[in-house]
Amino acid sequence: MHIGIAGVGNMGAAIGLRLLELGHTVAVWNRSPEKTKPLIEAGAQLAASPQDLATHVETIIAILTNAEAMAAVYTGASGLLAADLRGKMIIEMSTVLPSQVRNIAEQAQATGAAFVECPVGGTTMPARQGRLIGLVGGAPADVARARPLLEQLCRRIEHVGPVGAGASMKLAINLPLLVAYQALGEAYTLCGHLGLDNAALIELFSDTSGGANVLKVRGPAIAAALSGKDPGPATFDIDSIRKDLRTMLAEAKIRGRTLPLVERTLAVYDDAAGEGWGPRDGSWLPAYWSKRQPNS
Repeated sequence: MHIGIAGVGNMGAAIGLRLLELGHTVAVWNRSPEKTKPLIEAGAQLAASPQDLATHVETIIAILTNAEAMAAVYTGASGLLAADLRGKMIIEMSTVLPSQVRNIAEQAQATGAAFVECPVGGTTMPARQGRLIGLVGGAPADVARARPLLEQLCRRIEHVGPVGAGASMKLAINLPLLVAYQALGEAYTLCGHLGLDNAALIELFSDTSGGANVLKVRGPAIAAALSGKDPGPATFDIDSIRKDLRTMLAEAKIRGRTLPLVERTLAVYDDAAGEGWGPRDGSWLPAYWSKRQPNS
C-alpha cells in the first residue's frame, strides 16, 4: 500500500519506520523537514506539501502536535484538503478535542474521502513493534476498510463509536497515566528517605494494587530519573503532556464538568516546564517533585 504520513514527530516517525519494515511504500511530510531525515534514509519518499502527499498516496495518516497544527495541515493553501481526495482513506491520529476532529472529518468527507480517527495508546517502542492500542471512531464501513492497516500498527483495536468518540477515549485513558506520574512523586516523598534502591522500589510499587501499568514499561526510566540519571530520550515529553491536560480541561468545560485532579496536576507540570523540564520525558516528573520537595 502507498501510505502518506503527515507529521513525523516521535510517534509519526516510529509508525513510518514500522510501515516501511512491513513493505509498504511510505511518503512523509513534516513542518520541520529535518525530522523526515531518518525516514528518508530508511527509504521513504519526501512530499513537498500536505497536498502533494495526499495526491500521490492511497491512505493518509495524520499525527500532529495540536489542533492548530491539524487545522493548518488540513485546511492551509497547500493542505491535505486541497488535494483530490476522492476514494482515499484518511486516518487521523492526533490528540485533540472531539469537536475538532469531527469538524475536520466533515470537511474531509465532503471531498469524497473516507475518514477514520484512531488516536493511539502507547509510545514509540510499541509503535515500532505494532503494539499500540487503537481507539477508533468512524462509520462501520470506513472502520472495516481501515482495520487491516490498523492491525499492523495495533495489538488491540477498539471501535468506540462515531468520529469524535476516539478523541474522547484517548483523553480518558491518558488522564490516569498523567496523574499517576504526580501521584508517584508524592508517594516517593513518603519513602525516599529510607534509602532503598530505586529500581527495587519501583518494582515493588509495580506489584501493588496501586501500581500503574506504566511502571511495567517505564519503571526503569522512572527509577533512573529518581536516582539523578538520564532515563533516555523522551517518548512523551512534559510539554506534550501539558497540552493533553489542557485539552482534557477544555473538553470537561464543554461538558459542564470540572477535573480538579487534572487542574492541580497541570499546575505541577507547568512549574516543571517553567524550570526547563518541558522537553524531558514524563518519567522525569516524579523526580521533579522529589527535587522540589526534598526528603529530610
